[in-house]
Amino acid sequence: MLLEELVAQRGHLIVDGAMGTEMFARGLMPGDAPERMNLDAGEKVQEIHQAYVDAGSDIFLSNSFGGTRYRLALHKLDDRVIEVNEAAGANGRIVADRADRKILVAGSVGPTGELIAPLGPLEFTDAVAAFAEQAEGLSRGGVDIVWIETMSSLVEVEAAVVGTRKSCDLPIAVTMSFDTAGRTMMGVTGEVAGTRLTELGVVAMGANCGNNLPDTEAALGEMLAVSTVPVISKANAGIPQWHGAELSYSGTPEVMGAHAHRVRQDGAEIIGGCCGNTPAHVSFIRGVLDGTIAVPDVETPNSSTGRRSDAVRDEDRSRRRRRRRG
Repeated sequence: MLLEELVAQRGHLIVDGAMGTEMFARGLMPGDAPERMNLDAGEKVQEIHQAYVDAGSDIFLSNSFGGTRYRLALHKLDDRVIEVNEAAGANGRIVADRADRKILVAGSVGPTGELIAPLGPLEFTDAVAAFAEQAEGLSRGGVDIVWIETMSSLVEVEAAVVGTRKSCDLPIAVTMSFDTAGRTMMGVTGEVAGTRLTELGVVAMGANCGNNLPDTEAALGEMLAVSTVPVISKANAGIPQWHGAELSYSGTPEVMGAHAHRVRQDGAEIIGGCCGNTPAHVSFIRGVLDGTIAVPDVETPNSSTGRRSDAVRDEDRSRRRRRRRG
């Protein structure tokens, strides 16, 4: 079943939360490669996926965020790219196939960590090749969709899309990280991102990670105004805070549930969480969006951009309805 069909059938889809947060709770040490666990501790990866399915996720992302050869080289795994990504997809496939409802496995593809020429040393063609290699492994592992995430540069997004299409014919979703006053680190706005992603023919687009919820919501509003495909919100659980050597997030399940309600009202149809979000957050989001939990009345942190007015959101919805009717 295609992503669009599942959205139409269920009205909205719930995505999983953080992978890293759950891995650290299961023994991953700082500096270790999360992707190695696909090979050495596949049962723990499957346990995390299962926890999100049990919490109500319709989609979960594979443990392959740093799965390009450039990221894996940091852990001397760059000669095992296909193997690592195939295992990531397979771990997800095992969990999805034993579920009592249709679950989509999304093959997570993160940035290379390198700047693409002319801003950096990585040639565009080499980036394409790296993403193609990762996508091949994910496809072999059985993912349903390639999910390119946490991107700042539209050039790197294009390289990832082109590379994926060189390796497989799986549908592609893209989310970007709007963490600098409602823009990505490379200055991309939600409107510009939405326009370019439409041109690239993705099946869903949106925002993930990010600096704070209001800025993410503002960027999503711009994207919703131009998108003709389902829009994704997968925000961090509030603001990261250090307590000694431990990192925590200010966003409680109630905060994320209220955020989920707002972006759903604005028009987002695929909603979950990124850093700091746990199965408890996802379960709360599911309850709020399904109407079994009341929308929490909680304060949202201040932003640098501010949220859009109700009038602007209403106009956005009107424009989207006109476009989707053709």
